[in-house]
Amino acid sequence: MSDMTAQEIEKPEKKVSRREFLKYGAVAAAVAASSATILGSIPEIRQETVTPTRLPQTGPASSIEEITIAQIQSMFAAGTLTAKSLVNSYLSRITALDQNGPQLNSILQVNPDALNIAGQIDRMRQSGTILGPMMGIPILLKDNLDTHDQMQTAAGSLALVGTPALQDSTVAANLRKAGAIILGKTNLSEWANFRSFFSSSGWSGRGGQCNMPYAIDRNPCGSSSGSGAAASGNLATVSIGTETDGSIVCPANHNGVVGIKPTVGLVSRAGIIPISHTQDTAGPHARTVIDAAIVLDAIAQRTPDPRDPATSTSPIGKQGQKRPKLPASYAAFVNPNGLNGSRIGVSRDFEGFSPKLDAVFEQSLTAMSNAGATLVDVFFPHFSDIFSGLNEFTVLLFDFKTDIQNYLATRTGVPTASGTLADLVAFNTAHATQEMPFFGQEIFELAETFSSDPNATQPLGMSYNQAIAADILFGATEGIDMLLKEFNLDAIVAPTDNPSWPTDLINGDHFVVGSSSPPAIVGYPNINVPMGMTFGVPVGISFFSTAFSEPTLIKLTSGFEAVTHARQVPQFLQTLPFSEPSPTPGRRHPRTKPTAGPLVSHL
Repeated sequence: MSDMTAQEIEKPEKKVSRREFLKYGAVAAAVAASSATILGSIPEIRQETVTPTRLPQTGPASSIEEITIAQIQSMFAAGTLTAKSLVNSYLSRITALDQNGPQLNSILQVNPDALNIAGQIDRMRQSGTILGPMMGIPILLKDNLDTHDQMQTAAGSLALVGTPALQDSTVAANLRKAGAIILGKTNLSEWANFRSFFSSSGWSGRGGQCNMPYAIDRNPCGSSSGSGAAASGNLATVSIGTETDGSIVCPANHNGVVGIKPTVGLVSRAGIIPISHTQDTAGPHARTVIDAAIVLDAIAQRTPDPRDPATSTSPIGKQGQKRPKLPASYAAFVNPNGLNGSRIGVSRDFEGFSPKLDAVFEQSLTAMSNAGATLVDVFFPHFSDIFSGLNEFTVLLFDFKTDIQNYLATRTGVPTASGTLADLVAFNTAHATQEMPFFGQEIFELAETFSSDPNATQPLGMSYNQAIAADILFGATEGIDMLLKEFNLDAIVAPTDNPSWPTDLINGDHFVVGSSSPPAIVGYPNINVPMGMTFGVPVGISFFSTAFSEPTLIKLTSGFEAVTHARQVPQFLQTLPFSEPSPTPGRRHPRTKPTAGPLVSHL
């Protein structure tokens, strides 16, 4: 056995649409009242500090397309693959497909130390040290997870470019401990899509517009855009995204991958640039359920993290209660027959928004029934309250103003170190050409008007504490938990999001439907699995349930994956051919299409 340990590996130095929401008097008044005062002269960021690393690799390596963690570990054990050669293969694909060729633009920066770390991992293996299934696996992290190395952590913003983070995020530390190789940082919707009502998902001042690998002119969804696109495009084995409401599952939907949004508190948020401590979490993007579950095993916080109090208690819907003992392995719950004997609620609230999406969803329900699942139609009694977004948005705006200031206090050597939200507003104003060429910062400005008193009436017409209580009532007490108990359900399913739209930097996103809010507002888990294709782009199905129900959800989603095999390998087309192989059947439950789309979504 080697005397080298993992720690000794060298760590190098439905809502109302956004536009409709602005018509609310309270919001309009709040935005109008906001003032973006420039607090001082902030030096310009030199362009070379934000240019993604480009490596002199050759063409893409097709031999690693769709390769799984189990296959990699088998090849490692047989001596037919090394971590260093695997990293080189991914770097080759990144150069050929992400930085050149079709230009997916999903990766902001590759880790200049990745090959050295891979070499150390190979030497550990040769000497007999095996750390587990993540050992030697290249993984990409979203650009809002701190890494104490040579890479930036900036949430896509130039306001945080400079000296790298002084400490690893707990997620990054856990991945290193498991022997994973952090390959790079992925592009994202800047500030996790919490800056403007008119944003284009996947755009950041640091990296520009991320694209999706099925059709480059289509949107990858946000905010974990690069995480979903890179995993789908086989630019790494797996990746890490974050979600406040929709930003793991929507990129998974658009990019045809599995996305696990864990229960809030299952994964530590320490060292992750926040929106809201109430709803934020981090989770994997992967091409299979089992690979996603293996990553979850590596990042799950089985002992309390003193840097994140949520890891010692359960989420918002169960405040004050101790969380259950976590399973030794989430991957152990993967079961190709996982649907057999299950009872699943079908949320019909999300049909009628997109006929193409409805058609694939109905086919998926048939497949689930044929696999032995009993399906029960369910409806959220507070659907309109959840999808007005007012309560949730109040919580997020209140949390953000304080949480972002707490995070900025951990940074040095960047333009807004130890600053406030007002400093971020001022930075964007001073650097508008770079940071705001397409959309502004109305959400920042609105959050700045919020009082720090949780009992005070906020600009959206309610207090923070009232909004929290409403979210618990609508999402859990008389929402998910009530439906699960009333119908004796294992989980609830819904179509995740509408098919990807053409990226529109002028007008912003074109969200139509998204089912992420019910679990998001109460911190409950949600897993997207590819369920099919429509006109050349993937769409997914979401499975969600109560707090810490990941074992059940992994069992069900792996069963669904086994009977549908819905994922297709992306071809990096410049645009869609618009050919549909078969007629689109009608949906079973038509409804009047609403005049408004999501307000709080894909954060």
